[in-house]
Amino acid sequence: MSRAAEAIDRLLSIMERLRGPGGCPWDREQTLHTLRPYVLEETYEVLEAIDAGDVREHREELGDLLLQIVFQAQLRREEGAFEFADVANAISDKLVSRHPHVFGDAQVKDAEGVLRQWAALKREEKKAKGAGHSVLEGVPREMPALARADRLTEKASRVGFDWPDAAGAREKVREELAELDEAVAGGDGAAIEHELGDALFALANYARKLGIPPEEALRGSVARFIARFEHVERELTRRGVPHGSATLAEMDALWDEAKELERQAKSPGTSPSAGSPRGLGKDGG
Repeated sequence: MSRAAEAIDRLLSIMERLRGPGGCPWDREQTLHTLRPYVLEETYEVLEAIDAGDVREHREELGDLLLQIVFQAQLRREEGAFEFADVANAISDKLVSRHPHVFGDAQVKDAEGVLRQWAALKREEKKAKGAGHSVLEGVPREMPALARADRLTEKASRVGFDWPDAAGAREKVREELAELDEAVAGGDGAAIEHELGDALFALANYARKLGIPPEEALRGSVARFIARFEHVERELTRRGVPHGSATLAEMDALWDEAKELERQAKSPGTSPSAGSPRGLGKDGG
């Protein structure tokens, strides 16, 4: 037995014991419904470890996420539905069937060709199962809205429903912002919410055309906001200025100071607003 197989077997045995007679009271009480929040939480902790570049933390968080998969598989096993081996075999079978250019005789020229082939094979599989035929299927409703907008527009682009270049998407942003301004001027709350949503969707689509995941871009902005605001708080405390009594001008000056410190900390030639290019990904389903 390989080291990986031994480790997985050990984990499965531990999970079975935790759920069995004389096991852990908390683990024995859990259901698929009660475990739902932990899947999302552990996923975000994996992302944080990646962003932090912490290899040890990344390993630990991947383990926590794996636990959620093993836990749910154990619950299904107890129902007699399936077990962890079925989960592993299912994804192995999918990888083989979706990569005929590796495990078969199919020919593809590049990564883009692989994605087109993947999408076509997925449609055929869904058709065989009697599932719906929309190319937009398979994007979870539970995804963060910006990430979901990015994924949906990416899927639509695969059948030609897309701007030919980023300029068209940028013009759509301008159009939606103008409509938002009109709604704000009209004072209708429902209309403002509607147009604000359209503007955010257009921005997400523009980000996709630029090769930047909008969710990641916003996460980066949030992280910078936190770092800069905490700098403002620290400096005000150091100067003996009570919280809530500083002027906006004072806080703005400290904010600019934080931005300058960020700029100095960056390596030469790195733009503070530069994003990471990325390619289109395969659908999970």
